[in-house]
Amino acid sequence: MISVFTQSLILAIMALGVYITYKILDFPDMTADGSYTMGASIIAISLASGISPVIGIVLAVIGGALAGLITGLLHIKFKISNLLSGILTMGMLYSINLRIMGKSNIPLFSYKSIFSGTVSPVIIAIVFVIITKLLLDLFLKTGMGYTLKGVGDNEQMIKSLGIDVGNIKILGLMISNALIALSGALMAQFQGFSDVTMGIGTLVLGIASIIIGLTLFKKVKFVKDTMAIVVGAFIYQFTIYFALNLGMLSTDLKLISSLIIVAFLAVSNLKIEKKQKAK
Repeated sequence: MISVFTQSLILAIMALGVYITYKILDFPDMTADGSYTMGASIIAISLASGISPVIGIVLAVIGGALAGLITGLLHIKFKISNLLSGILTMGMLYSINLRIMGKSNIPLFSYKSIFSGTVSPVIIAIVFVIITKLLLDLFLKTGMGYTLKGVGDNEQMIKSLGIDVGNIKILGLMISNALIALSGALMAQFQGFSDVTMGIGTLVLGIASIIIGLTLFKKVKFVKDTMAIVVGAFIYQFTIYFALNLGMLSTDLKLISSLIIVAFLAVSNLKIEKKQKAK
């Protein structure tokens, strides 16, 4: 249970990153699957090279931001569709991550990580989540943050104000993938290994956390979206945990994930439909 709790905290950071593209920018960014693994790959090779875990995490965050930059440039500068831009970058990152690690899997148990000290991994994960959430909340309250929201809500209006929408989208993609890479770097250290396939399904997991959290807390005014997403990540992870404990196989995880998303989307859409009929 403690392990699931810690993993939920780490994955909540990834969900906050996905929130920026999926919910704020309305950008289906497939880069997430690759940038999550990139964070894990960079921290793995950093630890194996004797670099401090803190510096390794910083390098992982920079790597994730660069991955978002590539997707943004493909979409904005080369006019490739948002979905295809993410898919292309994700494909590139698979090869890049293999290049970084030199092999498909690196065990990290023998290296000193951020979780190797006397402080409980749960406490460390909580600190990272709180700092990430607060910084994201503060950013979204700045002029740049409101502009980012405006691009997602009404791109034409922002263009009419003379603002370069392309640069704002690129910034959003960079922040999003930086957070996703941070989550990957923390998860690799917590699990004790980095694998080139560990990012598969990252985007789905993030979207599931967002849908669950926002559906449950839509009417609760004092709960911010970022907090709702963190709680959504917990609910999603523990739902998977209990499903496996009830006898479902690990190979059923994608089926369980899809059913959870479908259930919450159905509930959300039914509520909207009822409101529209009442009006």
